[in-house]
Amino acid sequence: MKVLVAIKRVIDPYAKVRIKSDGSGVETDNVKMAINPFCEIAVEEAIRLKEAGTAEEIIVVSLGGDECQEQLRSALALGADRAIHVSVTQTCQPLSVAKVLKALMEKEQAGIVLLGKQSIDTDNNQVAQMLAALTGRPQATFASKLTIDGEYIEVEREVDGGLERLKLALPAIVSTDLRLNEPRYASLPNIMKAKRKPMETMTPDELSVVIRDSQTVIEVMAPAVRSAGVKVTSVDELVDKLRNEAKVID
Repeated sequence: MKVLVAIKRVIDPYAKVRIKSDGSGVETDNVKMAINPFCEIAVEEAIRLKEAGTAEEIIVVSLGGDECQEQLRSALALGADRAIHVSVTQTCQPLSVAKVLKALMEKEQAGIVLLGKQSIDTDNNQVAQMLAALTGRPQATFASKLTIDGEYIEVEREVDGGLERLKLALPAIVSTDLRLNEPRYASLPNIMKAKRKPMETMTPDELSVVIRDSQTVIEVMAPAVRSAGVKVTSVDELVDKLRNEAKVID
């Protein structure tokens, strides 16, 4: 069984985010980039499926410019078998990404598509759901445990007030949550091997997909700066400030 894993290039979660002076977006020049953390969890789960003898091949895919090949190589170093770079010049919105993944899922005859539940830059949480709608395949979102049982996949997911278990017929689409696993670090030998692993570059046209934008970003702005806290010396003073300054109590 083939496992298709979608990954996204994002600003490193530990890097300081800066807004462009014109408010058109986030500054990415000279900023450390990384695999989206949720996507990294998806890659790790695919590797574990292969180590368990369930998966035969792991294919990682990413959309973007040539720079996203760095993250694809990182996924290959972690244990993926080959990579597909879908070369696009603009930032793709979720529906366009889902259409590309649908074409690749059908082309590769993937048994499972694994995706991070969301990216940490746009936080849309839409691609997995849109892909399931486009393909008509069953889906499970926010997976915290995953087990393959013959022609089915059992997924445990966290919901309000408890856990939910789903059983899906393969092929299926699964988005991964933080508690699913802890990604490994790439070893130096695997980093060297990744340089020789195959990476195919193609365009949306080759997949018969037209990239269209249905949304427009009007402005990006930093959150308002919060005022400093105030220390009080007594309960009476606290109540007075809550009543007369914050006006949150009568």
